[in-house]
Amino acid sequence: MTTKTHGALPANPGQLRPDAARRLFREGLITPTAGWSRGFAQANLIIVPQALAFDVLLFAQRNPKPCPILGVLDAGETTGPLLAGGDIRTDVPLYTVYENGIKTAEVANIAQYWRDDLVTFIVGCSFTFEAALQDGGINIAHIDQGVNVPMYRSNIRCTPAGSMSGPLVVSMRPVPASQVADAVRITSRYPAVHGAPVHVGNPAELGITDLGRPDFGDPVAIPPGHIPVFWACGVTPQAAIMESRPALAIGHAPGHMLITDARDTHYQVP
Repeated sequence: MTTKTHGALPANPGQLRPDAARRLFREGLITPTAGWSRGFAQANLIIVPQALAFDVLLFAQRNPKPCPILGVLDAGETTGPLLAGGDIRTDVPLYTVYENGIKTAEVANIAQYWRDDLVTFIVGCSFTFEAALQDGGINIAHIDQGVNVPMYRSNIRCTPAGSMSGPLVVSMRPVPASQVADAVRITSRYPAVHGAPVHVGNPAELGITDLGRPDFGDPVAIPPGHIPVFWACGVTPQAAIMESRPALAIGHAPGHMLITDARDTHYQVP
């Protein structure tokens, strides 16, 4: 399904400070966040009851490539250092609610679902290294084409943990063949936000039969001379939620991220 924007976009979203961007989302703007608040890290969310939190933490520890944890809010907490003065219930442009593993709602805030036993995991997102790719001369197709990043369930199984099991989800960006090595080098410096690609080239080797039909997000046109490059994706915990079927879990809507106060360079290694 093609992602829609609801509300008036600012003239230069890439120049907005994170708190200003979060305020727009709190006020009702719904839009994918690729290219927003350039220079600041973006993050995935997975919010679960405290009884499930250890399984999620263990799942992330066993699968650090798709699930690099940047921060955790204690049960009932709604703000923290990564969103100073913010509210995790309202400051993401769109949330997905799962009940017994089934997506039952997409909502602009989760106040009506909030409980004092909910634990929030803030997970690294590959949007964080897109500015570095652009600075390296690599265009980002979904930004250029004004759509959400395409994401796919792969045939790679994550290492299970407790009640949590599911497939690796990957995001795809087409890269000119001559720049693939540069893309690998640039993104490998950001291990806390998925790091280097997990696969380059033939999508069938990941069990993906049609790049034009992503499981999440939107398809992108692949220009001539470009090769599909796949990164581990922070939607992976949501795929595990769908498979494992806990009574309640909440995530960001894919591509609609938490914009944090952390600089993207904070997650860059030499």
